[in-house]
Amino acid sequence: MLTAISPIDGRYHEKTKELSEYFSEYALIKYRVFVEIQYFIALAQFPLPQLEKFDLDFVEQLDAIFEDFSIEDAEIIKNIEKTTNHDVKAVEYFLKTKFEELGISEFKEFIHFGLTSQDINNTATPLLLKNAIEEIYLPQLTKLRNQVAAFVEDWAGVPMLARTHGQPASPTLLGKEFRVFLERIDVQLLQLKYIPYNAKFGGATGNFNAHYVAYPSTNWKAFGDNFVSEYLGLKRSQFTTQIEHYDNLAALFHVLSRINTILIDLCRDIWTYISMDYFKQKTIHGEIGSSAMPHKVNPIDFENAEGNLGIANAIFGHLADKLPISRLQRDLTDSTVLRNIGVPVGHTIIAFKSILKGFSKLLLNEDKLNEDLEKNWMVVAEAIQNILRRENYDQPYEALLKLTRGKAKVSQQDIHEFIESLNIAPSIKEELLQITPHNYVGG
Repeated sequence: MLTAISPIDGRYHEKTKELSEYFSEYALIKYRVFVEIQYFIALAQFPLPQLEKFDLDFVEQLDAIFEDFSIEDAEIIKNIEKTTNHDVKAVEYFLKTKFEELGISEFKEFIHFGLTSQDINNTATPLLLKNAIEEIYLPQLTKLRNQVAAFVEDWAGVPMLARTHGQPASPTLLGKEFRVFLERIDVQLLQLKYIPYNAKFGGATGNFNAHYVAYPSTNWKAFGDNFVSEYLGLKRSQFTTQIEHYDNLAALFHVLSRINTILIDLCRDIWTYISMDYFKQKTIHGEIGSSAMPHKVNPIDFENAEGNLGIANAIFGHLADKLPISRLQRDLTDSTVLRNIGVPVGHTIIAFKSILKGFSKLLLNEDKLNEDLEKNWMVVAEAIQNILRRENYDQPYEALLKLTRGKAKVSQQDIHEFIESLNIAPSIKEELLQITPHNYVGG
């Protein structure tokens, strides 16, 4: 793979090779074959009058054309395409040859009957994407999500100094901060679940013109709905031009992009925690962190993930912006763009695997977390002033402001001396003295 132009098929091939079953040229051809075969079977099982003599025992053999589809079969189709200069027509001719080999050539003209190429492309593409999301993307994201959930549990009781605007702020719990990302991921997963995979299936301009002119009494819209739903597991868009309008595909890409944005945010936070020494990283024998500085153990997995997620989002954004726009009843711009949908998915999978690798190296440095909390007693000022508000103490905020604002350091002693100086009941003083940066973490 040293000659590959894209790092997906070169440097990162081992991380993305499973995606070739869904997004390669071979995969697209295979899915087209599947749709064409399923369409013919649906017509035969309908049945059309001219297919009543078709022996349904051949269905298993037709299914086998797809199930046993090989690289060699795809190469045959590509060779046919050299003559036709049309990729979908090459699939049709390939299948007609298969019908001849099976001895059912009398039915071969019902392959691709009444269809345009986009009835095949706009069903094959959402189907291969749906399968890739369900079989590759979601299992990888679920692994990542579950590891975040494990961190939530593992670090549920670990106090940590929070930082708002990069400055010390009211303490939090490390597990809770990971729960923020867990909730964000889960919300997007829920939205992803409810976006349907739409398909266009309705002839040259979406009206089943050829179908109705040949069989005017047949309810082709109902047939199309049933075929797309029952045979392909997709949802047929009811009113289209020659192509799918891609609105829900754009919605899907937006959700995938938002998930990536959440993970970029997570990667940057973990990167920052590592730089603050809140996390150490396990060293791996033989790995080099820097060609010049032997001590370095860099957060490269999170940096790699951030970069790949960014590239993925740039492409997802273009796909979502471009695909729903097509001149009049169609132009060809969607075709070349759709061939790239595997690229952002590939970069996303690389990122998921990098994050998981980075997670596996994290070592919590609780001593550093405790040290930072101990250095920042000023953060309990919020707690003190709000209890004083409760007790109707005069101008509590201003009193704490004078004690803490702009000070290089406010120690435990400074806080306790301030509390002792207050003209309040002894029981309230005792309540205030129990507050520390380690236990002022909310609920």
